[in-house]
Amino acid sequence: MTKIIIDGKTIECRDHIPVLQAALESGWDVPHYCYHPGLQIVASCRLCLMEMKMPNPKTKEMDWAPKLFPSCQTPVKDGIEVRFASDKVKENQQECMEYFLLNHPLDCPVCDQAGECHLQDYSLRFGEASSRMVEAKNKNPKKDIGSKTLLYQDRCVMCTRCVRFTNEISGTGELAVIQRGSKAEIDIFPGIPLENELQGNVVDICPVGSLLDKDFLMKAARLVFKRHQEHLPAAPPVAPSMWITTTAKSGGSSPASTRRQRLGMCDEGRFGWKYVHDPKRLNRLTVRRGAESEYPQWAALDEIVRLRLTGSVKENGAEKVAVMLSPFMSCEEAWLLAKFIREIATDALLAIGPIPVGGEDKKFPMGDGKPVKFTINAEKCPNKRGIEMVLSAMGGRTCAFDDFVKKAAAGEFAAAWIVGGYPGEWVTKELASAAAKINMLIAQDILPNAVTESAKVVIPSCSWAERSGTFVNGQGKIQPFEAAINPIEGCQRDGQYLSALNGASGLFNAESVRSLMVEKMPLFAQLHVPPEMPAHAH
Repeated sequence: MTKIIIDGKTIECRDHIPVLQAALESGWDVPHYCYHPGLQIVASCRLCLMEMKMPNPKTKEMDWAPKLFPSCQTPVKDGIEVRFASDKVKENQQECMEYFLLNHPLDCPVCDQAGECHLQDYSLRFGEASSRMVEAKNKNPKKDIGSKTLLYQDRCVMCTRCVRFTNEISGTGELAVIQRGSKAEIDIFPGIPLENELQGNVVDICPVGSLLDKDFLMKAARLVFKRHQEHLPAAPPVAPSMWITTTAKSGGSSPASTRRQRLGMCDEGRFGWKYVHDPKRLNRLTVRRGAESEYPQWAALDEIVRLRLTGSVKENGAEKVAVMLSPFMSCEEAWLLAKFIREIATDALLAIGPIPVGGEDKKFPMGDGKPVKFTINAEKCPNKRGIEMVLSAMGGRTCAFDDFVKKAAAGEFAAAWIVGGYPGEWVTKELASAAAKINMLIAQDILPNAVTESAKVVIPSCSWAERSGTFVNGQGKIQPFEAAINPIEGCQRDGQYLSALNGASGLFNAESVRSLMVEKMPLFAQLHVPPEMPAHAH
């Protein structure tokens, strides 16, 4: 560990990092805009300048240098002494803030970044209440730079994070700085809109309200109306956690956008939440008897499914019962359902649902010979490996999806429980035809489809944002997550009714279920806890 002195205090810091990063990680709130730990350092905003001791050219003694140094561009070195709490540094910060605010509009009341904006914070701490600017401010119209992103150039502080992201991370280079001096602005190249598959990251890393997500625009202009919950994306098998931002609405909360401060979240995971609000979502327990449908209360589910499955076992045998677990289920939900089915039918067949795959893995930055910094996986489900672990732990008869469909088509199942939960259409013609041949079919899904139409019992499922549990990613890491929003009206969390089927009372608790799973699945005693993100103000 390297030791440096900041404002008279000796701190230990990681080797080879900038002084700015060391200061942030040690608790100093040093203002900065252009610096981001995931991007190359350009030291253009000049807001993080510091004083540093250097050898006096005459006396050779260590003394404060007459000029200021960019802390973002100065690497730590054992024994160096710097300071931020000095009049010279504060004067520089004040002058920089005056420059940033020269042309900035006073539109905080309608800005989506209000309450989370570091331009607001820095203006209060380092700015002046009045401006010496007497000329008219430069005014720029908002720019529609892509299908998902708007650019409010008036608010831009020219940190160039967005430009560097498209050059260094996505490798697509759609954004650039045009003009010079006070006329400089961010823009796209003519005819090349911002449409790469990582574009949502530029909104995350913008320190002010300049780059905005169209989906979230004007949904909640104040921080007090926003709620944040860390969660896992529902699509890729390897992904970092993210924050689901929700806005309060009558009757509860609904997801408004997904954000990730670390560079590394694809648009598919970021914008793939809209099916949560699909008006066609299943929202009530349904039992069909002939041409008539009944809608019982959730308390009756145990009796309904237990009676039907038990009757099927007595009439046709346990080997005629099957369950298809979805790779969109949590490990706890899959374990509870498999355990319940095996207790009723000890020889029941367990299968995994179809694994959606789209094309090939995509690597970024794009371009030959560049080191890979981010990969979008072709596999489009979050928990294939977790479901495989549950099947292995349960033992007995198991099979893959294709074999399940063939067996169902051949009439080998008298009763089956099929779980969906996919964000889009997933039922193949073969599965639809085979499912229609199952006499006692129970379907658990989010959206209506051919399987739910054939089912005798339809159980509405919750989306990934409404559930708790664990996923096992493509690297074998067991990642826990918590529900970010409440289920839609009429729905109950999957873990809640599945744990009730197993005789549990009270509210579903994923941690309690995992403690029961550990006996057969010891790996679940050690969850993956990601290392703390190094301190970075924005």
